[in-house]
Parts: sequence; structure tokens; C-alpha cells
Amino acid sequence: QVQLVESGGGLVQAGASLRLSCAASGRTFDDLAMGWFRQAPGKEREFVATMWRPGVNVAYGDSVKGRFTISRDNAKNTVSLQMGRLKPEDTAVYYCAAGPEGRTGVWRRESDYMTWGQGTQVTVSS
Repeated sequence: QVQLVESGGGLVQAGASLRLSCAASGRTFDDLAMGWFRQAPGKEREFVATMWRPGVNVAYGDSVKGRFTISRDNAKNTVSLQMGRLKPEDTAVYYCAAGPEGRTGVWRRESDYMTWGQGTQVTVSS
């Protein structure tokens, strides 16, 4: 079972950038699809980004497309989310998640993911 720990959240102003990281441990990471989701107060969890192997099967939610970039470093067992041109509506708890192993596909649903981190808060002030 993989364990996931997010870091990098914080309070920033609108227009700023922020980089979130997710460290994986406990088992082989390389062939796991990895995703980022977020949940704002009073709202459902929302798909943000996903990647299978580095640069493979990458997808973004419509609200972040063109502003956020997902990446992964299998040598370091990390997956990152570079967030740019942040908006107040990006304020949420951001979660890293581990999904299907060894299966090609673009995984956008919460139910596709088996393991979740504890989340990291991102707050964007106007």
C-alpha cells in the first residue's frame, strides 16, 4: 500500500504561483497513475490533474487547464503540481491520489483512485 504526503500549500495573492509536492512511499511508484484533486468549502471534490507515466496520459480539469502543470519524478517518488496565475476560486484543500497501476488511461474520477493523501490547504487572496 502506498502512502502519500502532500506539501507546499499556503496563502498567496491572486496572480501568484505555487508548487505542491506529493511524496509517495511504501511500494513501487513508477507505474501508478497519479492525480490531484481539490475540495473547496461546501463543494464536492473536483478533479484537477492526472498523469500516468511521465508525460503520458496527462489531463487537466477545465478550470485549471493552461495554468497548472502536473509532473512526476519517479526517481524521487514524487508528483508535483505547479500552479500559476492563481485565482481566489482556486482556494481549496488539494489532495494527491494514487490510482490504477500499469493501465493506460486517463483517470478523472475520484472512484478511480485507491489511496489519498491528507491534503494541503491553498488559499488565494484577492
